[in-house]
Amino acid sequence: MSAPPHTMSDKSESEASDDVTMVSSPRPSPPSPEQLAKSEELKGQANTKFQENHFSDAIELYSAALEQNPLNHVLFANRAFCQIKLENYGSAVADATEAITLEPTYIKSYYRRGTAKLALQQLKAARTDFKSACQLEPTNKDARSKLNECEKAIKKQNFEMAIQSDEIASNEQNPEDIVVEDSYTGPRIGEEGEVTLKFVEDLLTHQKAEKKLHKKYALQILYKVREIFKAENSVVDVPVPEGAHVTVCGDVHGQYYDLCNIFELNGKPSETNPYLFNGDFVDRGSFSIEVILQLFAYKCLYPKHFHLNRGNHETINMNKMYGFEGEVAAKYSKDMMRLFTDIFQWLPLAHVIGTKVLVVHGGLFSKEETCLDDLRKIGSDRHQEPPDEGPMTEMLWSDPGPNKGLMPSKRGVGVAFGEDVTEKFLKANGLELLIRSHECKDEGYEVEHGGKTITVFSAPNYCDQMGNKGAFIHLDKTLKPKFTTFTAVPHPAVRPMQYAGMYGSFFGS
Repeated sequence: MSAPPHTMSDKSESEASDDVTMVSSPRPSPPSPEQLAKSEELKGQANTKFQENHFSDAIELYSAALEQNPLNHVLFANRAFCQIKLENYGSAVADATEAITLEPTYIKSYYRRGTAKLALQQLKAARTDFKSACQLEPTNKDARSKLNECEKAIKKQNFEMAIQSDEIASNEQNPEDIVVEDSYTGPRIGEEGEVTLKFVEDLLTHQKAEKKLHKKYALQILYKVREIFKAENSVVDVPVPEGAHVTVCGDVHGQYYDLCNIFELNGKPSETNPYLFNGDFVDRGSFSIEVILQLFAYKCLYPKHFHLNRGNHETINMNKMYGFEGEVAAKYSKDMMRLFTDIFQWLPLAHVIGTKVLVVHGGLFSKEETCLDDLRKIGSDRHQEPPDEGPMTEMLWSDPGPNKGLMPSKRGVGVAFGEDVTEKFLKANGLELLIRSHECKDEGYEVEHGGKTITVFSAPNYCDQMGNKGAFIHLDKTLKPKFTTFTAVPHPAVRPMQYAGMYGSFFGS
């Protein structure tokens, strides 16, 4: 099995240090007093946008300030912090490195580059940056704390690799061996083992009331849904007969109460009201267990009318860092996480709606000759963590870009693809539209590339701080998208990333 993209740069200490070495380009001339004043004005505006959690706006303003004064290391470091908030870790590393080049003693630049490298699972390189911060200020408690947490992450990864086993089934618990206590009053799956409509609707009510599904029934759902996904291909075709429709939703990210609101607004899933959820069901939000069990229960009930794509957060490293692994351990048990991982690896990577609309979580490909048939041929080979590169990883990680052609990804994984790339791919494969998710949008969706690429995001007020709307897309036989936007609903007082453990101080909201 190839290494996942977030471990591909986990090198030796000396190699990690080499990662941050860049070829110096000639420095621009010092700015004039007028340019300095304008840069400081723009910096103040950018700082305000950052405080308001408008990180994209802040990046634009920091960039404008850098045009006036490209020698200000603080601007690069601040822009790197914004990039981290938007999960653009590749861009964050670049900005923090530039800040360090300009001012090697500015400790925040090392914090931010280390944090971005940690997110890319370049653990040893991250450790190097946190060590540098400690060397700059030996008494700095924050720097020492980050270094200690990074050391713990490395030890934890090494231990897990040492005990890793592909024999998942040998550690699985048989639901039949689990006794349900008489005190349990929640939904139950009958002796025949079938997930019924009554069970799914009772589960919806039960979980909204902040009550946990019994482990026996949770395991029954997981075992059943795994068999359903194993029988599906890497690309699933979804027909849209005359008079029918499909609803496409984007990232939900553990926001269970907003998921319930989607069902209130658009109707509960059924054979006449099918859904496709486009990845990133878990992490960040602290009701990820509730989300994934609800989605999996609906998949068991309507296997041909309820569809799920894999997202980049249905992966081991993301689940470790952004809370899902910790939530599974807190609400059920550590051993159940292995089962979730196995199921996530069986998730389809793409769906084709009505033969004309491709739905993937991230986007398109670094090799323009990649075609739909290539994606179908992935088949059961998808049952792994994403490799270092290639179509599978790019389907999970890529983003549309504003320029033509292919560009390096701001995330450090996948590619950015231009309008011409989209048009060429769609035409070559007899498609008309690409729907993807993977990015928070202020209005819940965004139409790009001359109407050929749509991003849909269904987690409103993402992480309780972004203030964005959520959206979903309705497609009928015409395959012309119709958008519904919605705002966040109240949820119990549990903060995002409540279960992120040692990573919470790096990536928490």
